[in-house]
Amino acid sequence: MAADWLAALNTQLAAGQDVVLVTVAGTQGSAPREAGATMLVGADSTALTIGGGHLEWQAIAQARRRLTAENSRPQVQRYNLGARLGQCCGGVVWLLFENIAASSLAEWQARRDAVENGACLQRRLDHRAAASNWTPDGEHAVTKLVGGPEEWQFSQKIAVDRFPVWIFGAGHVAQALVHQLQPLGAAITWIDSRDEAFAGLATDGIDTRLTDTPESEVAQAPAGTFFIIMTHSHTLDFALCEAVYRRRDFAYFGLIGSQSKRASFEHRLLDRGLARERLEELTCPIGIAGIVSKQPAAIALAVGAEILQIHHARQLLTQAARPRLSTSTIQPE
Repeated sequence: MAADWLAALNTQLAAGQDVVLVTVAGTQGSAPREAGATMLVGADSTALTIGGGHLEWQAIAQARRRLTAENSRPQVQRYNLGARLGQCCGGVVWLLFENIAASSLAEWQARRDAVENGACLQRRLDHRAAASNWTPDGEHAVTKLVGGPEEWQFSQKIAVDRFPVWIFGAGHVAQALVHQLQPLGAAITWIDSRDEAFAGLATDGIDTRLTDTPESEVAQAPAGTFFIIMTHSHTLDFALCEAVYRRRDFAYFGLIGSQSKRASFEHRLLDRGLARERLEELTCPIGIAGIVSKQPAAIALAVGAEILQIHHARQLLTQAARPRLSTSTIQPE
């Protein structure tokens, strides 16, 4: 998520620790992380990653030197990912270092709360500034580094990048799938009809719903939802399929089961008036090809990968259609 570092930053500041915010400001060629990736470096701890390896090791060392230096202003530094750095990516990464004082906790708490409540922030910083400027309404901002080694400008969009996933059924595969998807930015709604379905499960940050009629919940999902049906009952699975087919605005519609289950459901759906061309909207069996294990964790891994592929493809299509602030970016040499 674009804003996954905000919670970690607030935790470190609340503990009284000054932190260096390390951001991938730009890349050229092959690089271990994308522009906007973030790491937090304290005197004796780190959180998140900018790609690991010697690049990260050197970045941590540089950040900790800044923590002990006087009057460290924001700085952009170029790293060539070649043999001299002990990495074989072959590209170039520009890292932005900015010190964050523990005394600024209240400001960062407000920014975290705003983003978690759906706000989109714009970060702007240039070589003359002592700190980043944070403003609301950054919906059309892009992460971009412009300029030369002495005179540069950086902008970044900070927002929670969540995508809606509605999972019907709380069995072993569903539990493993929730574990896979939650750290990846999925906004999960988890629905079951059994009274004890969620007993003993970790459900923090998840919208759990117990209802005798799970199919009635389908209409409440937002447009672009990833629907995943894996209940304990074939009868309920079919009712849920009918409910999802009443919509035409979902991002994904997956049903756990075999080819024979799919064939059986297709015959019944056609008998009930479903247009034949809509059958291809259903994914069954679910999950990327090549993973044949029936272990719940393996199935969840295959399904999670399939969902993430589709989500990223949709993101790329959206970005391609979005107007750009500039058609070219000059990276620092």
